[in-house]
Amino acid sequence: MTAPIGTPDYDALLRANLERVFNERDAATRQAAVKELFSETPTMYEPDGIVTGQAAIGDVAGALLEQFGPDFAFVAEGVAVGHHGLGYLRWHAGPEQGPVVVRGADVAEVEDGRIVRLWVLLD
Repeated sequence: MTAPIGTPDYDALLRANLERVFNERDAATRQAAVKELFSETPTMYEPDGIVTGQAAIGDVAGALLEQFGPDFAFVAEGVAVGHHGLGYLRWHAGPEQGPVVVRGADVAEVEDGRIVRLWVLLD
């Protein structure tokens, strides 16, 4: 089955978010990715709170990387799926050579190919 014309590539978008935002240690590079991948005024829903704005989302990603150390990374599991503006990607995270520390999923509302709202769900 082929996706309708204009349908976002959910897998590419959600993987880019994981790699270029949540795994990016350079703040300027991370913010450039946030600006490209997220809408002008995105909202991210985390278990501990709600974050609004591109800069704040980039700051949260950077703080997570600092908190967990230099070899901590998020890794996509499988292929992201989605339709009608809603995409879903499972992931796990932990040290590169260590055990998985956390598993979860990102669920994103997408408009015009960019993330408008992102829910971070932890297992």
